[in-house]
Amino acid sequence: MRDTFGTRSRLDVDGRSLHYFSLPRLEARFGSLARLPYSMKILLENLLRHEDGVSVLPEHIEAVARWDATREPDTEIAFMPARVVLQDFTGVPCVVDLAAMRDAVVKLGGDAKRINPLIPSELVIDHSVQVDVFGKPEALDLNGQIEFARNRERYGFLRWGQKAFDNFKVVPPNTGIVHQVNLEHLARVVMEREIDGESHAFPDTVFGTDSHTTMINGIGVLGWGVGGIEAEAAMLGQPSSMLIPQVVGFRLTGRLPEGATATDLVLTVTQMLRKHGVVGKFVEFFGDGLQHLPLADRATIANMAPEYGATCGIFPIDAESLTYLRLSGRSEAQIALVETYAKAQGLWHDATTPAATYSATLELDLGDVRPSLAGPKRPQDRVLLEGVQADFHANLLGLTAQRTAKKTQVSEFVEEGGAQPQAEHLAAKPAAKVRIRDQDCELTDGSVVIAAITSCTNTSNPAVMLGAGLLARNAVAKGLKSMPWVKTSLGPGSLVVTDYLRKAGVLDDLEALGFHVVGYGCTTCIGNSGPLPDEVSKGIADGDLVVASVLSGNRNFEGRVHPEVKMNYLASPPLVVAYALAGTVDIDLTRDPLGTGRDGRPVYLRDVWPSNKEIGDLIAATVGPEMFARNYADVFKGDSRWNAIASPEGESYVWDDASTYIKHPPYFEGMSMRVGTIDDIHGARVLGLFGDSITTDHISPAGNIKASSPAGRFLQSRGVQPADFNSYGSRRGNDDVMVRGTFANIRIRNLMLGGEEGGNTLHQPSGEKLAIYDAAMRYKAEAVPLVVMAGKEYGTGSSRDWAAKGTNLLGVKAVIAESFERIHRSNLVGMGVLPLQFRDGENAQTLGLDGSEVIDIVGLDDGAAKTATIVARKPAGETRFEARVLLLTPKEVEYFRHGGILHYVLRQLAAAPSA
Repeated sequence: MRDTFGTRSRLDVDGRSLHYFSLPRLEARFGSLARLPYSMKILLENLLRHEDGVSVLPEHIEAVARWDATREPDTEIAFMPARVVLQDFTGVPCVVDLAAMRDAVVKLGGDAKRINPLIPSELVIDHSVQVDVFGKPEALDLNGQIEFARNRERYGFLRWGQKAFDNFKVVPPNTGIVHQVNLEHLARVVMEREIDGESHAFPDTVFGTDSHTTMINGIGVLGWGVGGIEAEAAMLGQPSSMLIPQVVGFRLTGRLPEGATATDLVLTVTQMLRKHGVVGKFVEFFGDGLQHLPLADRATIANMAPEYGATCGIFPIDAESLTYLRLSGRSEAQIALVETYAKAQGLWHDATTPAATYSATLELDLGDVRPSLAGPKRPQDRVLLEGVQADFHANLLGLTAQRTAKKTQVSEFVEEGGAQPQAEHLAAKPAAKVRIRDQDCELTDGSVVIAAITSCTNTSNPAVMLGAGLLARNAVAKGLKSMPWVKTSLGPGSLVVTDYLRKAGVLDDLEALGFHVVGYGCTTCIGNSGPLPDEVSKGIADGDLVVASVLSGNRNFEGRVHPEVKMNYLASPPLVVAYALAGTVDIDLTRDPLGTGRDGRPVYLRDVWPSNKEIGDLIAATVGPEMFARNYADVFKGDSRWNAIASPEGESYVWDDASTYIKHPPYFEGMSMRVGTIDDIHGARVLGLFGDSITTDHISPAGNIKASSPAGRFLQSRGVQPADFNSYGSRRGNDDVMVRGTFANIRIRNLMLGGEEGGNTLHQPSGEKLAIYDAAMRYKAEAVPLVVMAGKEYGTGSSRDWAAKGTNLLGVKAVIAESFERIHRSNLVGMGVLPLQFRDGENAQTLGLDGSEVIDIVGLDDGAAKTATIVARKPAGETRFEARVLLLTPKEVEYFRHGGILHYVLRQLAAAPSA
């Protein structure tokens, strides 16, 4: 451990002496560091502690210490997180990769034990529970039974990993959502660890295999979402290569007004930051408003950093941080360490803290925040509550433009002016009459068929959760009920939430409206919304209806929440309850009644909405540290179901060829110690031509597997019936399923087919329409490389590495897009797929490309080139254009030469001597 600048110091905490690398000592060399943003100080300490003369040099430390806020990022540094958190959808493939790397390193002459996490790595199983059963007291237990039956093999594999790998722990199912468990229990804020036989203190930093890892920024922990590929490398001791970022400051002033929630605030912040443009940047919140912003509200804002596009959205350590640590049951010794260390390092924030220098600054008066939703397709598309009805109608036009006349045999369609079952244009207000729960109902465009209190963003926040409970209490008191066609669900982010809802006496009221606890996991927000009731599903299909969901989540991309639901709005938990009562988004809740009370009078939202004081008083009376201490006392132990699962023994996993869940991946087949080169690409064909905002959900869906899809056909060929398909997310340990699911989202539109929905393409030169997987396999048999072309914001959404892995396994060598989201670009590099960016103002359409071309990508110069020339040839002639090569750092070029980051790490470890 080097210390060129002499910053190694001692810190006394409660009579104990710890070593640390002092930022104030560095000021003797570089002057005051007070101008540095909080997040840059964390990066600076990280470099001081990891200086080794190889990955971290004195000039890297100096570059951060002399950080220029206005400079475009161009200096590479190596960042090493203190720990890694995973969830099971992304964690299972991580452990599959590690198990495969153990096999591969042995074949390369190395020691299997070299493949072992070197830093704390904790996996929370939270993505596998689905809302199969809802609206009844036994929903939690029945969904749990189904979850374990579906996922027994995956869970047995994770139990093997927990035993086989050091520094790897698993939080069993039915505990909570990974980010909430991280915030409430796993986060240290300041770490203490033995280094070279001595105790050291340093900031808690984290990589997470889920985009919303940034939630932990709310408590002052620097961390962000990475793909599983990058997380695995970090687990194995490989620092992450990054450019010194710009930092955007976001000043908060004032306090939230009556009727506004943290959800409304974060939707406002998301819209502002998306408009400003913060992709690849850090965002840091500061200002007088912090003193009126509880930790839970900060975590809500930090959580949605992926939605506003930033790498992180961080808050400093201050008195509120300590209050939350104490509330959540952390030890007094840990709290003392956090306070003492933060103050010693200049990381503490209070009223006297000088303002830092930022690359740009935005400002929001919290008093200006108004009740809002976001949708119906993107989380940054905020809509004021009073504008939702108009927004619904504006978006409905596009979704019904192609609606054709059809005959109906079962459902009766009603238009204004009377019944017209043979209407020429199933147009103005089609409706389907259905019978649900012994009631005759009418479904129309805009009917809310899913109302879900779900997702880490909001279920971690007592104010909005208890607010929903109080609204439910008031609604029940007035005799209101949820509409019978609404699938209602409550997915608390942790066991603590259920405890305080029950203690507050509002859980019964939520249940009276159908909001029974369905499980402790990501549920609806990830697409685990489960099936709609048969009657509702049939009514939607018969009426060709555009129905809606309202959920307290962070993601509402096309095809994500439910394949039958085309409009999805994000909202606070209280508004989720309100829309369940109304049963439609074709309503203005600021003017129209929610329903009719038992006294025959209309009941409006304002009549049941709780005051800020009511909510605050209830939080103070119900939420306490004893709840956290009790629920996290044996967090890694699990229940009887978990402990009854059989799992194999041994340091190497015994693969089962019959498994459709866990399979040895093909990435390392035939791998040698020889490093390759970055060669030009010749004779490629276009596999897909896509527009803007293609998300990782479009590329690699997490939800439903259609029986007629390539993945569905494969599973059936292996004897798996459609009822047992589970989801794409649950089968990420099997590449045979996942490669067939790549670009298989039912809502993806390939412009080669005129923009029709579905994962199909045209094989060239035959012109035959095929599923994308089937076309890719034909191209592979023909030894034809492939490229994908797309518009802006390619790869937005969840940080799922399968969107890159599947692309690689299809034979795609390059993706050419107008712009990329940060994590997906990194994942593509990590899997050996070249990201290329069109020049400003250019795209496939402006260049006259239709996907029928033969593509050459030349001038790569073994990765040294910053731009490449692309030649698109077809019989009528050729088009030449330049594209930027998005290998952003020398380290990424090195990874790419190896074929990907895992191949690089594997060769390093295979060459290292045994411990």
